Amino acid sequence: ETQPDYDELTFFRYHPTADVMYVPNHAKLNWLYRMTHSQRYLQEKMALFWHYVFATGDLKVGNPYAMHTQIEMFRTHGMGNYRTLLIELAKDPAMIFWLDNQENHKRAPNENWGRELLELFSLGVGNYTEKDVFECARAFTGWAVINKITGIQLGNIPWNFQYKPEDHDNGEKTFLGHTGNLNGEDIIDIILKQPACAAFITRHIYNFFVADEPQVPAWQSVPPKDPALIKALEDEYFRSGYEIRSMLRVLFNSDSIKNARFAKVKSPAEVVCGTIRLVGDFTTPNPRFYDPALEIGYMGQDLMNPPTVEGWHTGKEWIDSGTLVERINFAAGEMGKVDSSGIKPIIERIRSAGETISAENLVNKCLEMLGGYELMEENQHLLVEHAETAASMNTKTEEFAQSVGQILQLIVSTQEYQFN
Repeated sequence: ETQPDYDELTFFRYHPTADVMYVPNHAKLNWLYRMTHSQRYLQEKMALFWHYVFATGDLKVGNPYAMHTQIEMFRTHGMGNYRTLLIELAKDPAMIFWLDNQENHKRAPNENWGRELLELFSLGVGNYTEKDVFECARAFTGWAVINKITGIQLGNIPWNFQYKPEDHDNGEKTFLGHTGNLNGEDIIDIILKQPACAAFITRHIYNFFVADEPQVPAWQSVPPKDPALIKALEDEYFRSGYEIRSMLRVLFNSDSIKNARFAKVKSPAEVVCGTIRLVGDFTTPNPRFYDPALEIGYMGQDLMNPPTVEGWHTGKEWIDSGTLVERINFAAGEMGKVDSSGIKPIIERIRSAGETISAENLVNKCLEMLGGYELMEENQHLLVEHAETAASMNTKTEEFAQSVGQILQLIVSTQEYQFN
């Protein structure tokens, strides 16, 4: 189910470009509004996850609507069966164009899609040979795109998958020890049975939801941080017949995720979307909504335009001197809006305790209502010192509300706020 659970027509009425998607920023606006307004949090989170793993960029694709269609496919199949997802990915027009499979012909195989399918989407380096890459490419000959037209005045023309049997190599192929007249679906079936595939995708899930791992190229030599959880996820991968939803159920019921605190650096999308949801300043269509859509890119994560086919490097590599300033300025700027629908309840809950409050209790309540953050001792001490001024005020005054806003701004400026 990909139909949005918010008033999409009203959104398009105020932001018609987010419907026709002439340029990449229109598609990004569409996605950001969906991420911040949908009540299907996990569906949106998984669409973002698969965009990390199956990194595709409009810089080459050149069709924002095709990129949007790929994200819709992730929404539809992102928590379903991994076999279905890989087949849909192989048929996705944006992916076909991104990795040149429309140039993969019977008499002139192009290995780009086959190589990335094995290296970045399923097995990882070291679990296949160059001959496997070539045979994989042969099996996907004839998988192409129809309607490769950029667009018309009223919007982009949808691209569609087209199988061309006359351009498919029907010869015998040998792939990962299996021989026969293999086609693309046969290749995917063989891949899915490999222990390396289970290990690869489960480590991606762990890295996205639980704790930052080393970057993907290091996985060959660096063992996972939590081998027991990875093993449990691998077992569920095979037991369930490659069902992503079943693997997520094991993950979310594990002690590892329950005990993981501040083990991940937030991605720029998480910083922006989390802050917007918390503050509640964009509850309806708003001309200013383009600003946060662009902020994600300023922080180093240009959605729908990853830097390479490998995607983004996560963890501490999200942070440098420039992106950190962008993160802090955005979060602090939003958090200072004391009249917004998300900040008002925080202030009112603090006021409900009485007309006075100690500096320490004020800081602790703010931390609790932002998500249960625990600060380093030095940061906690500095915040309590700063809160002394607010503690001397009557909690019912406007000056007190402004002071609470300043404390919230300081909290989101700390290192701790940058972590999940």
